[in-house]
Amino acid sequence: MRLKKNLGCLTAGLLMAFGATAETYHWDAVAMGSGGFVTGVIPSKSERGVVFARTDVGGAYRWEPQTGRWTALSNWLGESDTGLMGAESLAIDPRNAANVYILAGTSYFSNGKTVIMRSNDYGRHFTLTDVTAQFKAHGNGMGRQNGEKLQVDPGSGNVLFVGTRRDGLFKSTDSGATWTRVNGLNVTSTPNDNGISFVLLDPASVTQGTAKRIYVGVSRFGTVGPNLYFSKDGGVSFAPVAGAPSGLMPQRAAITAKGRLYLTYANGAGPHQGTGEPMTTGQMWEYNSVGGAWTNITPAGYSNAFGGISVDPGNPKHLVASTINTWWTQQQQPATYGDRIFTSLDAGRSWTDVVGRGMTVDPNGMEWSRSTAIHWAGSIEFDPFDPKTVWVVSGQGLFKTSDIDATTSSWKFDTVGMEETGVYAAESIPGGPLMTVTGDVDGFLNSAPDQYGPRHTPNIGTNTGMAVAAQAPHVLARVGWSQLYVSTNMGASWQPAPSVKGGGGNLALSADGFVLLHSPDSSSTSYRSTDFGANWTAVVGLAVNNANPVADKVNPAKFYVYDKDSGQLLVSSDGGASFSPKARLAAGGSTWVRTTPGRDGDLWVCLDSKGLSHSTDSGATFTSVAGINACAAMGLGKEAPGADYPTLYMWGAVGSARGMLRSTDQGAHWDRINDDQHQYGGPLSGAWVTGDMNTYGTVYMSTNGRGSAYGKIDPDGDVQVVPQVPAAPGGGSAECKYVVTNGWWGGHMAEVRITNQGASVIHGWTVNWRYSDNSSVSSAWNGVVTGTAPNFSATDGQGWNHDIYPGQTATVGMVVGGQVGPDFTAIPAVTGDVCK
Repeated sequence: MRLKKNLGCLTAGLLMAFGATAETYHWDAVAMGSGGFVTGVIPSKSERGVVFARTDVGGAYRWEPQTGRWTALSNWLGESDTGLMGAESLAIDPRNAANVYILAGTSYFSNGKTVIMRSNDYGRHFTLTDVTAQFKAHGNGMGRQNGEKLQVDPGSGNVLFVGTRRDGLFKSTDSGATWTRVNGLNVTSTPNDNGISFVLLDPASVTQGTAKRIYVGVSRFGTVGPNLYFSKDGGVSFAPVAGAPSGLMPQRAAITAKGRLYLTYANGAGPHQGTGEPMTTGQMWEYNSVGGAWTNITPAGYSNAFGGISVDPGNPKHLVASTINTWWTQQQQPATYGDRIFTSLDAGRSWTDVVGRGMTVDPNGMEWSRSTAIHWAGSIEFDPFDPKTVWVVSGQGLFKTSDIDATTSSWKFDTVGMEETGVYAAESIPGGPLMTVTGDVDGFLNSAPDQYGPRHTPNIGTNTGMAVAAQAPHVLARVGWSQLYVSTNMGASWQPAPSVKGGGGNLALSADGFVLLHSPDSSSTSYRSTDFGANWTAVVGLAVNNANPVADKVNPAKFYVYDKDSGQLLVSSDGGASFSPKARLAAGGSTWVRTTPGRDGDLWVCLDSKGLSHSTDSGATFTSVAGINACAAMGLGKEAPGADYPTLYMWGAVGSARGMLRSTDQGAHWDRINDDQHQYGGPLSGAWVTGDMNTYGTVYMSTNGRGSAYGKIDPDGDVQVVPQVPAAPGGGSAECKYVVTNGWWGGHMAEVRITNQGASVIHGWTVNWRYSDNSSVSSAWNGVVTGTAPNFSATDGQGWNHDIYPGQTATVGMVVGGQVGPDFTAIPAVTGDVCK
């Protein structure tokens, strides 16, 4: 839950205790230009200028008409709730635009946790209702641009309906606090797992305080079952609507004040082809609830899939609609290919092809968007207070025109403040820009984090890896799924490597830029080139799947690889030609070995629950940094004024706080520089942190769907820097117990149970115990047990119970030879860093 917190007294006390100077930070997302799928745009019909947008992986946004930018509503989501970045549907109370609701959840994150977010202040703060036990959302699933599934009754702000993917229709009568299954609709799941595609309440049917006419679209072909239902009694009962197109699936619907329904259809859930769903054809239809007549209003000559539909509130015959998954020419120069947008002034009896008539793109400061297309246009909406203005979503952002009727319409790339790329790697180049590589839109060179920069060209879409030569920073490399590019002028231009040995993966450049290493995706073989990819040889001794090689920043002969599966650190001292094991660390850490600028052989390795380890002899020996409870990702940046060593930045935990930590004295002391309102779902997608090499105090991090977040020192910032006090040994948050589950003469079965009683996720764990007799573990499951009698240890083994969320328990089962129990010898105590 996002809450206001008063940390004044605590902060003041800590500052006095440590003699620190009061300092504040400003946090935001690096300016790139969205770069991801905006799945819905929802304007208020009761209050001018109130508009919301939802995305598949980057949360939701509110439009700020005074500043002309979007404000993110989901930055406060932490690691344990990172799945809530998937905003599957959003609803605005038709009678009070301050009341906003979001259906949020992602099936593969946060154990599928699903909530209804409830706000009464335009999304500035939310209260959460956990509905996981009743139904689950999937904001990044097929059909995510359908909708809206969540609706507020136009007659009563206390009444809401939500359509689900697998569990049918639900209703709330207390503003979303509790939900009850609507048994009158006999629909649960669908073959494509999209379930209910939209819910629509007719405002004209409000009587006795609530709407009586309700339409529900179902994401299935008519051969499977009816895909449009109607209720005339407020949801008490539903019946299939006769005459609906049977060979297509409903996508979206809009209704006029007189009850005429306009619907879009496609042969799939979308936004792209799915199993048995080509997403290539579709239609548009009008349904008149008075008399039940259907009229095909598909634009003449068009049979493609249709997605968005909107009705001008001031003119029920004025419609705007869009195709989806159509790849036709939009602009001639530069050539772009995407969807079509149509308008009608006669209720769909005739249409104007707005794109075919002529369109231009206003990049709005993001020059790379000139060459992007409006595609996956699954949601299109009139501004209810200015019907010449229209928004349309896209797979790479959001577009808006201020004159839909212009002979040549201009579409502004309207994404200022909206960022949702997946950033796979980043590096601040000394004396140069911030370089990133991203999914879908290649990556960027930013001279400042709040200024838009050029996109890497030539474009290859997703770039997975990059490298910068530390002593020759004009030499760069980046790799995608089909091509590898090299630059010798700091990214001003790029040349393709003559050959590649595999797609995707990671890169490293020696300090002098002479040697290029490439570890392709899902490969246990890495390759070496000394001529920018004209020739390659297999690296010897590096049989690590998905290796992430890192170059020493001083010595061009040295490279390092941490194998998180085995814990081995492998080192090359012959320019990457061969590697050999040098040290063994704990398994399960971050593959981003961090090398220190200006210091030969100076390394840092994040080891998750095992903390942070430091080596000054090229990995021959390591020292564990004291006081760190967890380290998920770390990086280095410009040294503090007066310091002679780079600043350390770490996403991890020192003491009771988990977040972004900063140290200016090699880890002896740490300050937390973010707060609970600036978490961005944690550094999940790229799992990296890096400091700015040109500006002290500035740090960048990967996020879960919010691009690259950055924090910088700012006297006007709203985040207080708070020194951290390391927890005392044994000061973990978990209750750790040894429980006998079955016993017999000479043996027993037992479970070691680790229950997280804290407020933060435990990321990885190791526990220990000692038998008082000669008991010995003979087999184990749900973890890895090692040791010899009488001392044993158990770890998560990077299995399904690696992360223990607050209130949850991880369990390791064992068969033990030895009579442990109340009637035999003492049950052993379980200890470990995570244990209280």
